[in-house]
Amino acid sequence: MHSSTVLGHVVMDLVAGDDLSVRIAVDLGYDTDDPYAVRFTFHLPGDTPVTWYFARELLVEGISRPAGEGDVHLHPIGEDLTEICVVLRSPDGDATLRAPAPPLIAFLARTDKLVPMGQEETEVELEAQLDLILSGGCENAG
Repeated sequence: MHSSTVLGHVVMDLVAGDDLSVRIAVDLGYDTDDPYAVRFTFHLPGDTPVTWYFARELLVEGISRPAGEGDVHLHPIGEDLTEICVVLRSPDGDATLRAPAPPLIAFLARTDKLVPMGQEETEVELEAQLDLILSGGCENAG
């Protein structure tokens, strides 16, 4: 099965209080098998990595304006749009993170080259057709 992935990396600040934050490494992932979603894997100090999936479109929106419902909220910080705030809500509590926008924008640009925004459905249909052809296309040969 044909699959393509975009990987990225960013360092975010996990806000622990008014004057306290912890820098954490975050791996970014995007896979054409799930073209609507992006994956953030947070590497917390002394703990197992935690992965969150959310809509790629939400990340695009959250870089320039407040976006999100439910468990994931994003909004730009300040006027220059160089940093975004990510709020993750779970039964265990809320986490607020600050992330530099440029690496996220670069990551999104790479995902857009793989599957342009708005063409995710076409990509899914193409994958299904390709799988069908590849799985049954050789039966009549020979």
